[in-house]
Amino acid sequence: MWSFGFDATTGATLWAFISLLIFIGIAIYMGVPKTITTMLDGRIAQIEKDLKEAEALRVEAKALLEDYARRREEAEQEAQSIVTAARDEAFRLTSEAKVQLDAMIVRREKAVAEKIAQAESQALADVRAQSADLAVEAARVLLAAQATTKGDAMVDQAIKDVAARLN
Repeated sequence: MWSFGFDATTGATLWAFISLLIFIGIAIYMGVPKTITTMLDGRIAQIEKDLKEAEALRVEAKALLEDYARRREEAEQEAQSIVTAARDEAFRLTSEAKVQLDAMIVRREKAVAEKIAQAESQALADVRAQSADLAVEAARVLLAAQATTKGDAMVDQAIKDVAARLN
C-alpha cells in the first residue's frame, strides 16, 4: 500500500470522503437536486394550497358560527316573545273568564230571585185560595149548624103562622 504517513483510519476516512464527493457529483450530474427541488416545490405548493384551503374553511366556519349565533339569538328572542304572548293571552283569558263568571253569577242570582218571588206569589195565591175555601167551609158548617138548631124553631113557627092564617 501506499504510505503517505497516514494510518489506516485516516486512509479509510479519506476514501470515504472521496467516495462521497463522487456520489454527490453523480447525483448532481443525474439531476437529483433538481428532482428534489421539484419535489420540494410541489410539496411546498401543496402545503400552501392546503393552508389557503384551511384559511378558507376557517373563514367559512367563522361565518357559520356567527350565523348560528345570530339564529340562536333570534330563536331566543322569538321564544321570549312567544312566552310573553302566551302569558298575556293567559291573563286576558283569565280576566275574560272572571268577567263571564261574574256575569253568570249575576244572571243566576237574578233568576233565583225571580224564582223566589214567583214562588212567594204562588204561595200567597195558594194561601188566599185555601183561606177562601176554609172561610166558605166554615160558613157552610156554621150555617148548617144554625139551620139545624134554628131551623126546627123556624119550621115550628112557620107551621104556627100558617095555621093561624088559615084559621
